[in-house]
Order: sequence, then structure tokens, then C-alpha cells
Amino acid sequence: MKFFDILSRYITKQLIGNFLMVFLAILGIILLFDSIEALRRVSGREDVNLWFTAQYAVTRIAKTVEIVIPFVVMVAAMITFWKLSKNNEFVVIRTSGVSIFGFLRPLIIAIFILGLINITILNPITSKLFEWHQILSYQLTSHNPNAVLFSSKGLWIREAIDDEHVLLIQAKTVRQEKDNLLWMRDISITEINSASQITESYEAYFATLKGKTFHLKDVKKMTEGKPVEKMTDYTYKTSIDSQRIKENFIEPDTISFWQLPDTIAFYESSGFSARMHWMRYLNLLLSPFLLVGMLLMAAVFMLQNTLRGSAIIWRVVISVATGFSIYFLSQVVYAFGVNGYIPVWLAVSVPTIIILLTSISLLIRTDEV
Repeated sequence: MKFFDILSRYITKQLIGNFLMVFLAILGIILLFDSIEALRRVSGREDVNLWFTAQYAVTRIAKTVEIVIPFVVMVAAMITFWKLSKNNEFVVIRTSGVSIFGFLRPLIIAIFILGLINITILNPITSKLFEWHQILSYQLTSHNPNAVLFSSKGLWIREAIDDEHVLLIQAKTVRQEKDNLLWMRDISITEINSASQITESYEAYFATLKGKTFHLKDVKKMTEGKPVEKMTDYTYKTSIDSQRIKENFIEPDTISFWQLPDTIAFYESSGFSARMHWMRYLNLLLSPFLLVGMLLMAAVFMLQNTLRGSAIIWRVVISVATGFSIYFLSQVVYAFGVNGYIPVWLAVSVPTIIILLTSISLLIRTDEV
């Protein structure tokens, strides 16, 4: 028992060390390319300083962190298993009576805990960074780094009125019945000019949208250079309809794991589809199991008594190709789920189930040899 405890700590320490090394290396490469892209975009812009550019580049990596983590786990596991096989440590462990699954058990636990840390701690950080990046992108596009910052909580929409004006609509409560948007509560409509300055704003306690016209109740109209005007009713014509509103809900990637249940409840209570948010939430819940699957897949290819010559190269190539194939499959199935062709739970779970069942069956065969 003492031998197994020492062995568990030894191989777990190697795996975590290799994970951090690969993760930081990949993040460094991504940050390098993102910095080059950011510098290219701000080239010749006198209204953008170096600090803005640095923020833009750093927050841009938030989108890719969750994509690369499964591959980082796989590569780190491959490096760990290759070193153990190269130094004949795996042979010694096997001859001492430890089964493959007994050998992998501490690593599975460590990777599963890593997956939990990813969704409970890292995900809220990356979601906030991605939201920040969207704000910076808007500021960059509007040619004003001091543009108004917009909250991504609740419902908000930005629509171009013409070349000089932008319309912003925000509401705390939205309700839909059948195919028609009926009402909003605590709504604000703001017009912003090309310099990202507010020119006119309407705040209403209640509003209905019929066609492309807002019917506002208990309205406060605020115009630049004029006193606040209060009205009982006001009609505001716009180019936005109910379909445009549904298409402009905030992206699920900007919502953290802890906030997704409340967001899903908000959309469903409003009568809108929360399919993408459900898929995002279930995808996060299953991500620790996906990481375990990538670990087991690396074990299938790299845990051998002898790895010499060209065999190791072929195994690395095949394992990397398998990892990318799994990612491609997950994206295809995810697209079917988003479009409603298959149930949400099936679209999210199929890639994880496939990789787990395949790797476990192959490892059972290897253990019996």
C-alpha cells in the first residue's frame, strides 16, 4: 500500500508538471500571435495606446483556453507516459503487479479534479475576459477607446440607425408568447453618435413591440442640452423586430458556469429558446469527463512496454490525429444540436461517450495481454 501511494504521488506530480509546462507554452504561442494581430489592427491608430492593445491581446486568448485544454491534457499525458516507457519505469510498475487501471487511477482522479477547477474557477475568469474582449472590440470598431461600456447581463441590443448613429436597447425583463414579442419591462433606448456620445435616451417602465414600433409607457426622454421630459405614452419607430432581438441575446461563452442556470431560467421564463445556453452548460458539466477521456486515449497509444524507433513517431501522429478527429466530430454534433436536429444532451455527450468507451475497451484488451 505504501508503494502504491508513493507511485501515485510520483506519476501524478509528473503529469501535473507536464500539463503546466505544455499549457503555459501553448498560451505563450497564442498570446504571441494574438499580440501580432492586435498590433496589426491598431496600426496607424492615434486614438489607441499601448495599454489598450495589451488588454485586447490578453483578453483575446480567453476564447481559445477552453478549446486547447483537452489537447493540453492529451499532450501532457503522452509526454508523461512516453517518459515512463522510455525509462522502463512502466515495465517495472507492471511487473510489480499493478494493473493498467490501478496505474491510471490516481491520474484519472487528478485530471477529473483539474476539470472541476476549470469549470468552477477558470471558466468564470475566461468568461469575464471574453466579455471584456467584446467590449474592447466594440471600442476599437467605434474608433473611440473611451466609448460607453455596455453590460452583458439581461437583454441588450445594438443596431446601426445610419452611418452616424447607433441605437442601443436594454431591458431587464422580456416576455414572448407564441411568435410575437409582447412586452418588456424596465427598458432603455439610447441613441449614440459616431463619436460614441449619447445624443438621446428614453427610459420606460413598460414597452410593447408591435412590428417595428415600440409603444412605451411612463417614459423619461433625455436629450442632450435639454431638460428631462416625462410622458405617459410614447411611440418609437425602429428597424428592430422580435426576430432581431432573439438573434442578439448575449453569447453563452460570456456567461460563467455559476450564472448559466439563472440565465437559462430567464430566457425560458421569457418564452425564448435557451438551447445554446443549455448546450453550453451541459458541455461544461461534461468537460471533466472529456479530459479523463483524453488522458485514457493518450494511455492507449503511449503505454507500452517498449517504445523504440519509428513506433513512437507513428503513435504520436496517430494520437494527435485522433484528438483532432474527436474535436471535429464534437463540432459537427454540436452544430446538429444547436440547430435542433438532435436532443441537446445527445449533442453534448456523444463525443465524450465515444472517447471514454473506446479508450476503456482498448485499455481492457491491453491489460489482458
